[in-house]
Amino acid sequence: MINDKQLKQISKFLSLILRHQPETIGIQLDQNGWTDVQTLLDKASISGMQIDRELLNHIVENNSKKRFAFNAEGDKIRASQGHSVEIDLGYTNQKPPEILYHGTGEKSVQSILETGLERRSRQHTHLSSDIETAIKVGQRHGKPVVFTVLAGKMHDDNFVFFISDNGVWLTDSVPAVYLKKNDL
Repeated sequence: MINDKQLKQISKFLSLILRHQPETIGIQLDQNGWTDVQTLLDKASISGMQIDRELLNHIVENNSKKRFAFNAEGDKIRASQGHSVEIDLGYTNQKPPEILYHGTGEKSVQSILETGLERRSRQHTHLSSDIETAIKVGQRHGKPVVFTVLAGKMHDDNFVFFISDNGVWLTDSVPAVYLKKNDL
């Protein structure tokens, strides 16, 4: 079987292809981010990334962050969120919990305090429903810092929220007035 390092490498490859640069291997995402599974496997193989259906199933089912999903028929795949290419994931506006969290690295704190959270190159700003997940996200960017997001107040003020297939809360931006820096 494949080792954890190889699984991580393939997952990163799939994230690149299904979230940011499908053209890298010559595939196209439809308007909702789906692409044909067999085409993905064939084009990945041509580009030097050997992935068979069994391995792809394993990655989709066991990825701790549930980054990828199959359609109901199992013949198409997409990333659950985090796209920098313009797609419509088909999510509907949801009422968020009163409080959500955002994890980041210490180096971003001052900018966030000044301008709030921005989606930058992604389609949405990503928020967590629990502080533990936010800490893990922040650790990917250095020493973690977690902001509390007053999501209920934002919703009352007509901000739109979605929840992705893997439980990540999404919104366009979070103005600084709705943020509070936590002491960890």
